[in-house]
Order: sequence, then structure tokens, then C-alpha cells
Amino acid sequence: MIKCEEIVGLQVVTSGAHIIGEVTGANIDTATWTIKFLNVKLSGEAAESLGMKKRFRSSKICIPVSMVQAVAHVVTISRSLEELEGSQEIAECKE
Repeated sequence: MIKCEEIVGLQVVTSGAHIIGEVTGANIDTATWTIKFLNVKLSGEAAESLGMKKRFRSSKICIPVSMVQAVAHVVTISRSLEELEGSQEIAECKE
């Protein structure tokens, strides 16, 4: 089992080996007490590729945990950057 604080700060890497950002937190479903999404602060390059570039602040997306393939020194997701572009599975995190 991995503690939430161990995941915060890890880089997020796509299946195509692109670093898209860093884990900043998680969203918990309080009805089932399970983690549903990882909050990811996007790198400038990834934000631009995904059409989520902000002018004065960073872009954050919520990635469903079902997309997480592995957690070690990085969080690896099962989608490539190209598959994430226009994907309905990811959403901008609400602050």
C-alpha cells in the first residue's frame, strides 16, 4: 500500500515516456472512501499540447486512477500524450 503523501511530488509520465507534470494531491469519494482522481500540475509543454495553457498560473488536471499503470519513482499512466489530447477522461481540476 502507498500513502498519499508518498505520491505527492512524483512526476507523471505517459506511456510514450513524456513527463506531463507532477502530482499535487488526490480527490477522494467520501461515499466509498476511495481515491478517484490524482491532481496533476501540468508542465508548460504538456499544458500547451493539451490546450490548457494558462497565462499567469499553472494548469492542473484530474487524472482518473483507472489510468494509473504503475507507481514507483514516477507515476506512469496508460495513455500517450496524443491519447490525452481531447480525451473526455481528464478534466481541469477545480481549485
